[in-house]
Amino acid sequence: MTEFSHINQNGEANMVDVSAKQDTVREARAEVFVTMSPETLAMIVKGNHHKGDVFATARIAGIQAAKRTWELIPLCHPLLLSKVEVNLTALSDSNQVRIESLCKLTGKTGVEMEALTAASVAALTIYDMCKAVQKDMVISGLRLLEKCGGKSGHFKVE
Repeated sequence: MTEFSHINQNGEANMVDVSAKQDTVREARAEVFVTMSPETLAMIVKGNHHKGDVFATARIAGIQAAKRTWELIPLCHPLLLSKVEVNLTALSDSNQVRIESLCKLTGKTGVEMEALTAASVAALTIYDMCKAVQKDMVISGLRLLEKCGGKSGHFKVE
């Protein structure tokens, strides 16, 4: 059985030592959904929201969050990200916004947490901007879609 990497032999939380690892290209993608009323989604898509462009603001928030993941999640390494992408898609058939993030770097540790953080904060930003119109929006389905690079190899959701 694989052990938790952030727990030392004494059972204490610690930051993983990655100094002996080789730099490799690493990439991760994550997704999350925000479900809302058809009226709220239409307001976002038409650009009629009184706070401005919801998608643009959420995209920037997600990118900024990925860059600061190490400050938010204990024991994460500060990473020099080479790419962060946050894509938002309105799904009118399900009254949802699908958010997909991509993080990439060449380094000693993976970018899964950065991709998950980017998607999460983009979703929270949509909620924050739209809560005056609708408070019962639901954020759900946060998950890692894919990661590649590093010793553990390639993972992809089927």
